[in-house]
Amino acid sequence: MSSFLDPEHLVNTFGLVGLVVVLFAECGLLVGFFLPGDSLLFTAGLLVASQVFTVPLWVLLVALPLAAITGNLVGYWIGRRVGPAVFNRPDSRLFKAEYVQKSQAFFDRNGNRTILLARFVPIVRTFATVMAGASLMDPRRYAVWSVIGGVLWAGGVTLLGYWLGQVAVVRDHVELFILGIVALSLVPVAIEVVRSRRSPA
Repeated sequence: MSSFLDPEHLVNTFGLVGLVVVLFAECGLLVGFFLPGDSLLFTAGLLVASQVFTVPLWVLLVALPLAAITGNLVGYWIGRRVGPAVFNRPDSRLFKAEYVQKSQAFFDRNGNRTILLARFVPIVRTFATVMAGASLMDPRRYAVWSVIGGVLWAGGVTLLGYWLGQVAVVRDHVELFILGIVALSLVPVAIEVVRSRRSPA
């Protein structure tokens, strides 16, 4: 894995500011869809528990959900103001129309809950928030779901990492568990790739 996308490297190199910037970008800026949000949250909690990362846990539990929520709100307004121009652009190396299509299908299936559920699905969480703005979802309703999702996702995954980081076998093999959570975070993406290849043209 590139060191730029290695969660442990990001946490140790850029600290709390880096965590906040990455979460904000992944949750609100289309160019951030490839960033490792899930594994970054888990790794931050894990490294705090093992005392490798010296930021107090309560600071993470305030700053990281705020970054995720703020990113979502910015993404919503991007979609509301420039949605058609963004979503009608042709494919490029990073931007694929299929990402938008999958996010739209997810949004259609789950309605308002998409803003909550999409938090836990890589790629979809980036595009769904912009799509909510483009579809003119009620701002207040969107904000409520965004806050709930931001707290559950950013706070919950960080706490999971912190809790597991206090288990001896995890603490003694931090690198292996980080690789494991990275692999798990990629499972939904892999499933979507397999489904898309099996779908009729």
